[in-house]
Amino acid sequence: MNQELEPIIDAIQGQPVLVIGDMVADIYLDGRISRISREAPVLVLEQVGEKIVAGGAANVVNNAATLGGNVYAVGLLGNDSSARGLKGILEKNGVHTEGLLADDDRPTISKTRIIAGGRATVSQQIVRIDRESKKPMSPAFEAEMLRYIEVVLPQVRGVVISDYGAGTVTETIKNRLINWCREHKIPSIVDSRYAIRRFRGIGYVKQNDAELAAAVGRELTSEEDLYAAGRELLADLDADGVLVTRGEKGMVLFERDGSAHNIPVSDKSEVFDVSGAGDTCVATVILALAAGVEPAKAAELSNIASGIAVRKLGTSTVSDSELRQALYGNFHSEIRR
Repeated sequence: MNQELEPIIDAIQGQPVLVIGDMVADIYLDGRISRISREAPVLVLEQVGEKIVAGGAANVVNNAATLGGNVYAVGLLGNDSSARGLKGILEKNGVHTEGLLADDDRPTISKTRIIAGGRATVSQQIVRIDRESKKPMSPAFEAEMLRYIEVVLPQVRGVVISDYGAGTVTETIKNRLINWCREHKIPSIVDSRYAIRRFRGIGYVKQNDAELAAAVGRELTSEEDLYAAGRELLADLDADGVLVTRGEKGMVLFERDGSAHNIPVSDKSEVFDVSGAGDTCVATVILALAAGVEPAKAAELSNIASGIAVRKLGTSTVSDSELRQALYGNFHSEIRR
């Protein structure tokens, strides 16, 4: 029964965790179709709204905060309006943002979506504009980030590394975090989109099934293939567990002791948008592990939290109250961006 998981929600309240990674500002510009341009065969939009939403590692931070965690965010931003908007969102939810460093020489990573609609038409995205510096983090900022991490680590009970390939998690920072967590028996989890094999020695690994296939270098066409790949990655990374998310098929958790826990999806209805659901999953898992919950139960709760996230549009957060409602089958989705 899902209700048996409710004590975990109480246990995760106030759990101190560190989340480091590539912080992204998801920007939505809403425009009303005005006319066709005289300069080119394109729409002219009158801007009627703008919204910044936490994306990338910032979405993990935001979810951990709305679920009740005491969250320390670490990352590299620019000195621009996107950075100010992102910090404002996180601080509103009680996040410690002192570890979000501002580099005047780079922009905050942003994904700007232009949404067009009219009075009698459905609004839809017509283009996305990405902005990101390709320069490596400077040694000075890496040193400053390491100094902050050293101060915060003794205060936390869990660490998340959210790696979207933008270079925030350098080799030095990665090794320091993994070694600290191992030495002090603190749970850690990594979600890496492109380079999961960098993270040997991490506590737990989160991958979706497509990422797992890429990590092992072959197609996974059957249950047997997936289970073999999950156990292979677990052994290769010397991890405590590998959690594979599978969309409508739920999740599978592979543990070091050889066990595999198949967790079916909690609710297949009203799946609006899967973007950001993995971030919700990771945030829930680390908070539960930080509270001393056994990994299989942490994964079960994260499965339910992810089921709430996919019923909302865009990257979105899940609150502890929504999670409680879902345990009793009382959650009703609200379409939000």
